[in-house]
Amino acid sequence: MSFPGGVGVSGLRVYDWPTADGVCGGSPHMHLLCSEAYVVVEGTGAVQTLTWSGYAETPLASGSVVWFTPGTIHRLVNEDGRLRIVVVMQNSGLPEAGDAVFTFPPAVLSDPVLYRRVSAPGDEAAARRRRDVAIEGFLGLREAGRDALADFHRQAAALVSGKLEEFEKRWRTGALPAAEVTGAHLQALRMGDAGHLREARVVTAGPEPRLGMCGRLDTYALED
Repeated sequence: MSFPGGVGVSGLRVYDWPTADGVCGGSPHMHLLCSEAYVVVEGTGAVQTLTWSGYAETPLASGSVVWFTPGTIHRLVNEDGRLRIVVVMQNSGLPEAGDAVFTFPPAVLSDPVLYRRVSAPGDEAAARRRRDVAIEGFLGLREAGRDALADFHRQAAALVSGKLEEFEKRWRTGALPAAEVTGAHLQALRMGDAGHLREARVVTAGPEPRLGMCGRLDTYALED
């Protein structure tokens, strides 16, 4: 199913597992190509972010909306154990389909084989280990300067370099044609042609649960 505008949507119940720095939450990571938005539907918490401008923490409560652009390292914190979010993702859900690099320590980032092993999805124990290794790297980056962040950016770009054809295919079959369809409809309406309105339809989809980077996900299948 193609969501409106070629975006992806998932439900997220943020992990309530404690971490090395005494708070509960998910795995810090960064997207290289996509913006992402959070719409909070229950609970309280925060999103910790690290960009070229520095570290910040944005409070989250029911009704909050926050979004961030590519290059924003982000970590969800679950303060009351009930934080639940609707995640809206650019480019047909690409953020959950490969456009993410965990903030693992440099030794892991520099070894693609080791990175794949540590980042591989699995059971709850594997998800906890992945999260804890990402926290270790994130806390180091938070204390370091821009040189360390620049190194992380370079390592992240190297890790996704082999996936760019796959990423472009998802963009070309999702977000790009969705925008072009609107352009075609505008042109048709200018010519007095409202034929596309006869193609109206209603689509539904059920959730597919799995363990994600930041919590327990309810994902929705995308079809071309």
